[in-house]
Amino acid sequence: MAISIVIGSDHGGLALKGFLVDVLKKRGIPVEDVGAHSLESCDYPRYAHEVAEKVLAGAPTGMLGILVCGTGLGMSMTANRTPGIRAAVCTDEYMARMARAHNNANILCLGERVVGPGLAQAILDAFLDTGFEGGRHQRRVEAIELPKA
Repeated sequence: MAISIVIGSDHGGLALKGFLVDVLKKRGIPVEDVGAHSLESCDYPRYAHEVAEKVLAGAPTGMLGILVCGTGLGMSMTANRTPGIRAAVCTDEYMARMARAHNNANILCLGERVVGPGLAQAILDAFLDTGFEGGRHQRRVEAIELPKA
């Protein structure tokens, strides 16, 4: 299944997001940038919610998401409020590989003030190049969701 990416950031992640969009295009991966598109101060939850919704809508076709803010934390907290989303803040390649292989993460969260472009690209590559292992991990991923009341 070919993947596509939806990406978003706030003003604190704008530069890194632009760098990652270029990386994705060079890899030939379709990417949709939902914003922000300027350094004007904005609220990250708007972009986290939009990316989460688009990832869920595009899940059957292999849609993944990337969110960037200053630390990646606010984006991940917000995106993870959406049932079916498993957003992971990753600060190295190992975390990115494990987020995909064991947790079937569908959104990568990065912090522009935490990782530089070179490390961010390595993290992105690890995230995109690792598949979900399934098996015993499937049961655990299913247990992440709270039962419906």
